[in-house]
Amino acid sequence: MLILNRPLLLFILTFLLLWLSAWIGMILRSRRNQFSEHMRSDYSVIVGATLTLLGLLIGFTFSMATTRFDMRKTLEEEEANAIGTEYARSDLLPAQDSARLQALLRQYTGLRIRFYTTRDQTDLQRIGAETSKIQSQLWTTVAGAAKLQPSPLSALASSGMNDVLNSQGYTQAAWWNRIPIAAWLLMFLIAALANVLLGYGMHDKSTVLYVILPLAVSISFFLIADIDSPRGGVIRIQPQNLYALAESLKAQ
Repeated sequence: MLILNRPLLLFILTFLLLWLSAWIGMILRSRRNQFSEHMRSDYSVIVGATLTLLGLLIGFTFSMATTRFDMRKTLEEEEANAIGTEYARSDLLPAQDSARLQALLRQYTGLRIRFYTTRDQTDLQRIGAETSKIQSQLWTTVAGAAKLQPSPLSALASSGMNDVLNSQGYTQAAWWNRIPIAAWLLMFLIAALANVLLGYGMHDKSTVLYVILPLAVSISFFLIADIDSPRGGVIRIQPQNLYALAESLKAQ
């Protein structure tokens, strides 16, 4: 996971590994006689099947990464909506509880923005601890007001707070949901075999030719890892809805 969270490092290591695989194939080829016509036909079938399998694996894995990325974006929007709705429902509580709840929600929104933007693991742990603390205070405020004055309106405020807490849990689960390590290992294995076959079938040692496939596959792996890594990649979730919510809460 350490490498998968650093897409650029993954790109470099993948390219070197696949280039080495192609080079090994060339060395094996140089120690054998020329292909017969029958062997050439069988070799073409094997290479075609291997490259097709590799292409399908890359395609399916890319689809998995983009699906998870879209889910994170959707959950960010839902989280902002849940916080904004609960902020509006806070007016249904007594004035003192309403003011405290609104102050806590503004602070909570800032923490959620920091969750999306930070890359530092120490800061992330600090954010997690502060989030849990404020969530406890939010629920205590709403539950205390509902117990003192039970009514349909206080129940509505309690329901909204439940959505706020649940949305954070769904977001965290989506950020933990990554492409399985087994899928990565399978792709690396098939890619290495494909490049061994590539080098094995070459007639000369032209450097340009046998780096094309390793480079293309490495770029594909880089893009998949970049999309799948919530914090380590270039393509990241921008909390635009939470930013907009924070600005609107400041204006109120």
